[in-house]
Amino acid sequence: MTPTVLITGAGGQLGRELQLLAPEDLRVVSLDRAALDITEPQDLRQVLGELRPDWVLNAAAYTAVDRAEGEEALALRINAEGAGHLAAACASTGTGLVHVSTDFVFDGESGHPYAPDAAPAPLGAYGRSKLEGERAVLAAHPRALIVRTGWVYSRFGGNFVKTMLRLMAERDSLAVVCDQIGTPTWARSLAQALWAAVDRPLLQGIYHWSDAGVCSWYDFAVAIAEEGLAAGLLARSPEVRPIPGSEYPTPARRPACSVLDKQQSWRDLAIAPVHWRVQLRAMLQDLKEHGDG
Repeated sequence: MTPTVLITGAGGQLGRELQLLAPEDLRVVSLDRAALDITEPQDLRQVLGELRPDWVLNAAAYTAVDRAEGEEALALRINAEGAGHLAAACASTGTGLVHVSTDFVFDGESGHPYAPDAAPAPLGAYGRSKLEGERAVLAAHPRALIVRTGWVYSRFGGNFVKTMLRLMAERDSLAVVCDQIGTPTWARSLAQALWAAVDRPLLQGIYHWSDAGVCSWYDFAVAIAEEGLAAGLLARSPEVRPIPGSEYPTPARRPACSVLDKQQSWRDLAIAPVHWRVQLRAMLQDLKEHGDG
């Protein structure tokens, strides 16, 4: 019998990439929020009872980092309570669960990449809601797999890369924060890792995934300008100026350095690391060829 995989949050950038990479030997059911709201336990029980999926890949999340400061209750409802309801429904049907979390569960004060067992200390509402979601998932479904990631972008949806391309087409210069460090992650790379996890049902607990290398938002923006120009997505390369985060205040505090340690993931998922700039180049070519729809 063909295994069934349910993708929740299928309308987002990760959900769309998961669908593009879906293995042909699986039955994949993709539901966006309109079709399945993970904050509704009764709906979850009904859908899982009807589909009886072997796996759920949970890409449903509240991801508006700054807005979460004023909407923490909503962020908690989706990222914590909803994730817990989904985990409980999966546990009741014997369904494997892969849940996506974030590097924002850390405060960024470490001087080295965060291992999966590093102590979390979120700085803002978004990070708190995702950390509570991790705890709710593992409490309801101890064999679940949680994959933390960060700085995700894709040709789909709204993200830093597409915002930069728009601003660079409109302006002669722009300023970008240079003292916040992390690793950009193409959503397709993350999707590849999640599908690899489905092939390894014994994996459980917390793993980290992003592309290889590190950079600041400024470095990332400079790369977007250079690669966007080379790909023909920009007619000219604007000036990109580095500024400290103190000159660009936002409602939510960001970790100063949220680089994740992915060694265990690269080994256990048997996926060779690819540098973020190589992945950025591939995503921009994908955007050029297919647009953002």
